Amino acid sequence: MFQILVNTNYRIIPIRRVMMSISAIVILIGIVSLIMHGGPNYGIDFMGGYKFIVEFEGPADLAKVRSTVSDLGHEGFRVSDFGSPNEVIIVLSADKLVDGEGNSDVAGDVVQQEMADGLRAAFNENTVVEVSSEKVGPTIGSELRSQGQWAILYSLLGIVFYVSWRFEFKFSIAAIIALIHDVLITLGIFSLLNLEINLTVLGALLTIVGYSLNDTIVVFDRIRENLFQRKRGEVYEEVVNRSVNQTLSRTIITSLTTMIVVLILFVYGGPVIHDFAFALLVGVMVGTYSSIFIASPVLVEWNAASLRRREQKLVTR
Repeated sequence: MFQILVNTNYRIIPIRRVMMSISAIVILIGIVSLIMHGGPNYGIDFMGGYKFIVEFEGPADLAKVRSTVSDLGHEGFRVSDFGSPNEVIIVLSADKLVDGEGNSDVAGDVVQQEMADGLRAAFNENTVVEVSSEKVGPTIGSELRSQGQWAILYSLLGIVFYVSWRFEFKFSIAAIIALIHDVLITLGIFSLLNLEINLTVLGALLTIVGYSLNDTIVVFDRIRENLFQRKRGEVYEEVVNRSVNQTLSRTIITSLTTMIVVLILFVYGGPVIHDFAFALLVGVMVGTYSSIFIASPVLVEWNAASLRRREQKLVTR
């Protein structure tokens, strides 16, 4: 079996507070960004709006399409390729819809007609083959947002029950803290880059939770095994540090192979799955980091806190 980092003895756990402090700073920066942006930048899947699919006779000039949409008075729109160079997707949020006179209280079909007329006027009449639209109502968007939040909450609760049953309660808390760490950092990076949170990104976040948990469970399995075989005089921190080192090769190889696939999706997958692939790319890196520097160190801190409480009880007696 191919391995890297064999028989390592890195002092990972002793520097846990430094690494956890770095994570706390990154999370804080992300939270500040979210506050400054008024929360996550939800896409039309959650906020409601319209997607206009424009088919051209030949390759589309995206810069000219953006200029045309802007001239129609729209703000906060997104224009990108859609599957092929001949197709373009124009995304407008419901609260950003305006008609040709700048009125915001306007039906989507009116905007669709004006979009088609504006594009045909800007381009050659025969160049624009078809303009179609897809609507996501604000009520449906709100329900999707709520369901997405509940989906993440239910998955975390399920993880608590599963890990508590398979290991101990403190292991489940450590796993949850690591998963929350991964999701918060990913959301923070999306906020800093002002990227949209849509259904595909939500799917990526749930995938990140599953991937990171799987990696963490492998480390926890080795910790539990080594605790059963602990040598006389070996402290808890040393057992955890040895366990992390023993699984380090597997963690790095798994993450690298996964990242290769995700990176190819990110580069060549096209705009349709670009944000999904980017979320996975960030999540795999952060999930690998948290399995090593967050989940296991939390166990050590929990154990140290338990020992202090026991000592205090003995002193008070």
